[in-house]
Amino acid sequence: MFTLGVDIGSTTAKAVILKDGKDIVSSSIVVATVGTDGVSRAMENALREGGVRREEIRFTVATGYGRKTFAGADLQLSELTCHAVGVHREFGDVRTVIDIGGQDAKVLSLNEEGRMANFVMNDKCAAGTGRFLDVMANILHLDISQLEVEAARAVHPANISSTCTVFAESEVISQLASGVRIPDLVAGICQSVAARVASLVKRVGVREQVCMSGGVARNAGVRNAMEKELGVRIVYSEHAQLMGALGAALYAYDKVQNDNL
Repeated sequence: MFTLGVDIGSTTAKAVILKDGKDIVSSSIVVATVGTDGVSRAMENALREGGVRREEIRFTVATGYGRKTFAGADLQLSELTCHAVGVHREFGDVRTVIDIGGQDAKVLSLNEEGRMANFVMNDKCAAGTGRFLDVMANILHLDISQLEVEAARAVHPANISSTCTVFAESEVISQLASGVRIPDLVAGICQSVAARVASLVKRVGVREQVCMSGGVARNAGVRNAMEKELGVRIVYSEHAQLMGALGAALYAYDKVQNDNL
């Protein structure tokens, strides 16, 4: 039996196809904003890669910022719930989930069964999100994928004191003009994101194990900075950016099984 999970984020659309609630048959990530055909392309990519026909999908769950815009779902579900389900499947001992997306940051506290017990979210400010990193990468004329490499080359990480993206942009430009090395600036930027999100984590309470999910989790510079801020090891999955879609596909499977659909 095949189930499909789609996660429609503010900057990317993700799709995951599961077989029998266990095996990831295929997945796709498409860079696209809400309201575009990004989710359709992600879904078609996953179907093609997995050699699965649309009519073979037993149940589809949509999650994410734009879940209500997708008419092809059998059920719409909060991304908080889906990330909890996805992370619990990857790491059964995780009790704290840090999800940094394109436009917001969320911290979830999970119980022993992997269900969400508490959460806190920052969706009012771009600082501490993927958008912040995108802006900073553009200033430094770097691709977002280069930030991790540059941060690793830092000798004296810069201090980015501004918590506002607009002011931080001016601060980075000023430090760049004064001769601060790009690797040191990038490391400072990663630390700035980590410090901002760590304050959210501390509001929920740090319970190990701690996991990062979402697109920013792929950036080792931010993960390493987060470990220093929190004083704990952070586990990471290669499916970090797919956690929401994975959780949606798992929930779809459970829905079919439990409701005899």
